[in-house]
Amino acid sequence: MTKDLVFITVIGKDQKGIIARISNAVFKHNINIEDLDQKIMGGYFVMTMLADMSDSGIMIGDLKKELAQIETDMGLKIQVQHENIFKAMHRV
Repeated sequence: MTKDLVFITVIGKDQKGIIARISNAVFKHNINIEDLDQKIMGGYFVMTMLADMSDSGIMIGDLKKELAQIETDMGLKIQVQHENIFKAMHRV
């Protein structure tokens, strides 16, 4: 089975509930979190998530819109990027 991977990056002032809001948003669309790395750097929350959308019915553009609402609500910067675009941008 082929995976449909996206990278979700989140940066913003550290606050309660960031991981919960993002993970709930992907969970409700049957998106599987493959990997997650997060840390606090100088009071800022930084997270990178790799998620598989292959079992989801949502399109990446609609996911971006939904996460944009969380971005606004929590004062974060959230970026969603398909694996193919990420690979093309970082090809040596």
